[in-house]
Amino acid sequence: MAGSRLEFFLKSIGYPDRAPEGSVSFTLRVDGREMRVEESAGRIVLYHVLTEDDSLVPALASYAPGRMLREGATLAYGKHSAFLWQDAPADADARALVRLFETFADSCDWWRERLDVQGGGAGEISEAVIRP
Repeated sequence: MAGSRLEFFLKSIGYPDRAPEGSVSFTLRVDGREMRVEESAGRIVLYHVLTEDDSLVPALASYAPGRMLREGATLAYGKHSAFLWQDAPADADARALVRLFETFADSCDWWRERLDVQGGGAGEISEAVIRP
């Protein structure tokens, strides 16, 4: 069944809802925000939209080089939104999927804090970042 690894992911992280049978994509609510999980090309991929405000993308991009050294989540831009994504093999065990979820959620929090610094604008932060 196509959605079985997606369902395994949801069970592994203890998510209370189930994906519809045969699903390869599901939207989670985590800490009041949406996170999408997909099973695609043998991978479990997590996505979280940070902003649809194009004017914030350059400021967010300035943080990306330093974050790439610290985390597995990747900042990307597409369809008029800046978003994070991170993946793992779809056949990963439950422990690896829980770790994927936890580290991705931590990354989402860090990036959200950058957006919240100045009421939605990515502002200066207190920790060191590598800028291009």
